[in-house]
Amino acid sequence: MINKKFIQKLKTEYVKHDGERRQIISQSNNVLHSSKRIIFALHRGDMERAEKLLAETEEALMALEKKFGFNRIIQEGAYKAGAEEYVEAKMYFRITAGKKVDKVIKIKLAQESYLAGICDLTGEMVRRAINQVSKGNNKEAEEMKEAINQIMAELVEFDFTGYLRTKYDQARSNLRKIEHIIYEIKIRK
Repeated sequence: MINKKFIQKLKTEYVKHDGERRQIISQSNNVLHSSKRIIFALHRGDMERAEKLLAETEEALMALEKKFGFNRIIQEGAYKAGAEEYVEAKMYFRITAGKKVDKVIKIKLAQESYLAGICDLTGEMVRRAINQVSKGNNKEAEEMKEAINQIMAELVEFDFTGYLRTKYDQARSNLRKIEHIIYEIKIRK
């Protein structure tokens, strides 16, 4: 009635896939956690620590791709979350260093990781603006607002649906928040 060799092959493939999945999830969770630590270091002004963590995170992402292949890792939600958080951290590092939001050269990333990470980046930029205003640096808040405006001017050209639409709506909300912050600053002058 049933081909036992076929069932055994399915079991072997399933066990292999499940083992890979567990490893990808574990390593991706490390990438996610490390990316959050990069962002935290940047908010504290610790560029040296952020740069060190960024290098470690990039090594972890490259190791994942080398071990399992991009087509395999992109199937796992934990990897997608880690890659998205990495993009957010990398772009925030670039913004903090006075550089442009741009493609990551060393690591292959899906377009969804870029887009979701860039949307999330706007939240960190608002947080940075608030921190700078509290230190009396209103000029940096204005710069953050302008940068978010530029990001949103590009993102508005996409016809986002599903998950990316939610991320886009959050970014749009961040633009409103920073506009309100700048408005409050101007009123108080």
